[in-house]
Amino acid sequence: MGSHSPTYLHGTSPEEQRRLALMNDLLNEASLREMGLRGGEKIIDFGCATGRMSLAMARAAGPAGKVVGIEINSEQIAEARRYASTVPEGAQFEIRQGDALAPPLRDDEWGTFDVVHSRFLLEHLHAPLAAVRVMARAVRPGGRVILVDDDHEQMRLSPEPPGLTLLWIAYMQIYRKDGLDPYIGRKLVALLHEAGLKPVRSTMIFFGGCAGEPRLRTSVDNLIGILRGARERILETGMVSAPEFESTIVEIDFWGNRPDGAFWYALPWAEATR
Repeated sequence: MGSHSPTYLHGTSPEEQRRLALMNDLLNEASLREMGLRGGEKIIDFGCATGRMSLAMARAAGPAGKVVGIEINSEQIAEARRYASTVPEGAQFEIRQGDALAPPLRDDEWGTFDVVHSRFLLEHLHAPLAAVRVMARAVRPGGRVILVDDDHEQMRLSPEPPGLTLLWIAYMQIYRKDGLDPYIGRKLVALLHEAGLKPVRSTMIFFGGCAGEPRLRTSVDNLIGILRGARERILETGMVSAPEFESTIVEIDFWGNRPDGAFWYALPWAEATR
């Protein structure tokens, strides 16, 4: 969750925490491969939420490294600390409560981090560029700033479940109504450049699967969790009725068992140096 947002769209219910755990299971291994941590890195994770990716980075950085997670929501922080207590010793992880635009860093910490990481944060901010400028101040000269965020328009399920397109358009409409950007992922390189950093790499983290892969069911359950968590806001758009919403969820759930289904979605990733 980030800062300067009216509310975190998905909430912090137990169901949402389980969805976040599923999502981390889908993404973290591939994300760590892209990061290429060698051990000993000092990392700051903006909008670290439940801390699962933060702890994955901390394990990769090893005992000589450290991860500082920044999160504004107290419920997410509590979940991160609970999860951290289950992780074997050796991962150096500290979580601090604070805003992405004013992170709780000591004066001597600014400009010292080897890696600045942010995932699923900017889509929840009214001022994403301001946040990236803060990240640019946190990274050391020669260090890396890594942004990973959604471009929601990219999602495709094939063959398409009846009703999904309209439901997903309504979901994206919530972002626009709240003054947020559902397409922020395609703008990550531009944000890094505008923040005074030097973009050096862009790629995608695949976030889907096909029939025959266990991850397909996980991806479908994650999608259903996203939509159910935003149900009332989706209905407020007036684009779908409650019966239409429920019937589409049933169709998506059924689709997850098709022998010919393919879930196409990739998460934009952009990296820059200072």
